[in-house]
Amino acid sequence: MPQKAQEVFGARAAYYATSPAHADRQELEGMVKLVGPKGGERMLDVATGPGHTALAFAPHVKCVVGIDLTPQMLALASQLARERGVRNLHFERADVMHLPFQDHHFDLVTCRRAAHHFLDIQGALGEMRRVLRRGGRLLIEDRSVPEDDFVDQTMNRLDVLHDPSHVREYRLSEWQDMLQKAGFTVRSAAFLTKHRPIGSLTDTAEPQDAQEIMRTVDSMDDEQRRRMGIDLLDGTIHLDHYLVLILAEKG
Repeated sequence: MPQKAQEVFGARAAYYATSPAHADRQELEGMVKLVGPKGGERMLDVATGPGHTALAFAPHVKCVVGIDLTPQMLALASQLARERGVRNLHFERADVMHLPFQDHHFDLVTCRRAAHHFLDIQGALGEMRRVLRRGGRLLIEDRSVPEDDFVDQTMNRLDVLHDPSHVREYRLSEWQDMLQKAGFTVRSAAFLTKHRPIGSLTDTAEPQDAQEIMRTVDSMDDEQRRRMGIDLLDGTIHLDHYLVLILAEKG
């Protein structure tokens, strides 16, 4: 992760610890249900942030390691684990591009709301595959874009303004292709749409970037606004956000 990303996430660590989108219990429980762990798995949570995913899976697996490059995130994750009395997980500072684990060490690798920050997504997938045992599973949940060039370009531009460490939100078709190239077999793939207030983009952005987000939205014509899912609810601008949820297996 580049230095800029560490600066951004260090400054926003407390926000991510309590963010409704990141701490969504129903969403996290759905991820656990999709994987269906048996209780004996060794799990790695990549770019764990404040540990929401690691903490959700911990009661259902043997042990969890959560890695991140941002010390402030790791400190919050450790604090949350202590507060909840969770003992079968630990957190350490590490880079997805150079995972400090032996080949075939884990049964399950998860990566949630992070891959759109990776500068070398194919390299990251290769490292996650390396540390998985044969038949081990990879769960990806991440921001995405639909198969629409205008929405793709616009959402990625808005997210760069929201967070300058953003690299790219990939289409579901791109994910399927990247995973296949990395040596995975996709077992389940879902494309999800969430309708969220404009504040989800502007609230943590720098003032000048928040203004540019609003200018971009205001400048759209009716057809562009329809494709972006932009409307006014209770006096607040809302627009569509997209997610992929993918379960893949190491061949």
